[in-house]
Amino acid sequence: MEGFAGRIVLLWGWRRVLTAFLAGALAALGQAPYDFFAVGFVSFPVLVWLLDGATACSPAGLLKRLRPAFATGWWFGFGYFVAGLWWVGGALLVEADAFAWALPLAVLGLPALLAVFFGLAAVLARLFWGEGVGRIAALAAAFGVAEWLRAVAFTGFPWNPVGYIAMPVPLLMQSVGVVGTMGMNVLAVFVFSMPALLAARSHRAAGAALAALLAVAHVGYGAWALSWPAPAGENKLSVRIVQPSIDQSEKWEGSVRDRIFKTLLDLSALPVAEGQPKPELILWPETSLPFLLTERPDALVAMGELLQPGQMLMAGIVREEGGAPSGSARYYNSVVAINDAGVIVDAVDKVHLVPFGEYLPFQDILGELGLQKVVTLPLDFAAGSARHAMTLPGGMRGVPFVCYEIIFPTLVAADTGAADVIINVTNDAWFGDTPGPYQHFRQAQIRAAESGLPVLRSANNGISGVIDARGRVVDALAIDARAVIDATVATSGQDRAIPVNPSLNGVFVLGFFVLFCVGFGVRSRFRSN
Repeated sequence: MEGFAGRIVLLWGWRRVLTAFLAGALAALGQAPYDFFAVGFVSFPVLVWLLDGATACSPAGLLKRLRPAFATGWWFGFGYFVAGLWWVGGALLVEADAFAWALPLAVLGLPALLAVFFGLAAVLARLFWGEGVGRIAALAAAFGVAEWLRAVAFTGFPWNPVGYIAMPVPLLMQSVGVVGTMGMNVLAVFVFSMPALLAARSHRAAGAALAALLAVAHVGYGAWALSWPAPAGENKLSVRIVQPSIDQSEKWEGSVRDRIFKTLLDLSALPVAEGQPKPELILWPETSLPFLLTERPDALVAMGELLQPGQMLMAGIVREEGGAPSGSARYYNSVVAINDAGVIVDAVDKVHLVPFGEYLPFQDILGELGLQKVVTLPLDFAAGSARHAMTLPGGMRGVPFVCYEIIFPTLVAADTGAADVIINVTNDAWFGDTPGPYQHFRQAQIRAAESGLPVLRSANNGISGVIDARGRVVDALAIDARAVIDATVATSGQDRAIPVNPSLNGVFVLGFFVLFCVGFGVRSRFRSN
């Protein structure tokens, strides 16, 4: 092993670049839908050895000394994000005549930008680099910081955090309910990197024992948490989740709008299976209506006629404010609640919008350059000011998150304090049968395990499903399926094996590893002097 590691340490030029890129690309196989988590034990040790050799050729200033480390981390990240996010380009092919030119920007440009965060992680780690287990702790802490930055900088894009590689199944998702996504990012990198010590002369036994202890604790806690009984069922809600599977290319075509609306009504009116209760809540996906309700009041009448006494319909729609005669319309990507009289009784607007998808950043400048957003609507979406829980039939409280809002751990944690269930409406038809919809669904699973709340998820196409409070899939629909799910959700509030604050605990985990690597570095320098 020492010889193999030594050859990686001494790589130079294009061989070093290619090795870093392939190691990162291999790590992406640990994400959904592949879930081959064992690749982490290969990719991250290779990264450690590459960083061992990431030194400047001659004495130089600090920035020049750190440049090889940044390049190594950047190429690792570039491989990781190209392999994990290539499917983003599919959204540009829905209207290929207008957006095909931007395909390289999505497939290569976005990974190139995101790779900067991994480059920063490598730089931070090298600042505290040493021998043995200390450098492993430095890399883990650095990735914890970098992944936090990726979640918040420039509106944030925490898609496929490295910690998710360690959570491919519900058994291995339970720890996120204790240490949060931040803590899992740190611990996953630490454990995955431990095989690098096999090529070291010190800390082999201690490193192996520590990695084994963390892995056993991870699996053991998962088994214990899943053995806990289901919620007592103080609140129960029967729900029908509708997946209409409307082709994205025709979703806003005026000639088929009535057919699309009829598909939603027909699916919602299907008889329930024998022994199943009548659904109290019917859930439609994001932007399910192919028109504005202000233009089609007859649609509200039809939805009211669909609903039986006591039923509620929650639908993702484009909501308009203002408009004629003022001419200052504002559009919101919203979820509305409609009662059995066909009256909108509540609405929540999407707060965290997708740049270039739902609005154009720096519109005055980029618009002059001919750039435009991907979603075809008369104007940009406006962001909602706040989110609140909706009261569902029977008194249960549900908090709606639209599309990729579900991927933000801190956003979900901040808005679900008084919730019984998480509602997620989305439209993954943009991406077809690619890894994208599976990765999106996996993040909904992890939010359930992290928050201790069940998730009800309706997708136009993608993966609609019911996820329990431990991240287990109760039922789900396949991509391209046009069908419904009937299920009953029981909850008694947040359901964790241990009542904790995962976000705060994640900060503690990161802080511990920062102190670990700093203290180890100081100790090593003291001994060397």
